[in-house]
Amino acid sequence: MQPTREEKIQRMLQKELSEIFLLHAREQQGIMISVSDIRITADLSQAKVYLSIFPKEKAQDVFSVINIDTKTFRFELGRRIRHQLRVVPELQFILDNSLDYLEKIDELLKK
Repeated sequence: MQPTREEKIQRMLQKELSEIFLLHAREQQGIMISVSDIRITADLSQAKVYLSIFPKEKAQDVFSVINIDTKTFRFELGRRIRHQLRVVPELQFILDNSLDYLEKIDELLKK
């Protein structure tokens, strides 16, 4: 069980990063990026950000661009949360395939 402070910070980071990725996805027509989960370390220095990207055909290309621009996303996040956190955590993006897994199980159950 995580302490309440970490949970609040995770929710705040998820909200802010979702807004950042919403603006990023608008620049690239036909792509939807959602932040499905965030896991932050106890010392708040690192955050694993799980992303779902639609359509899944373009997911790998979009994900590689996101990984290249990690510093830009961290900078933007820092601008938004500068009054709430002293140190902006290092961001590590992970492609979340859980929805693909659920879709595959659903298809198998329908057969």
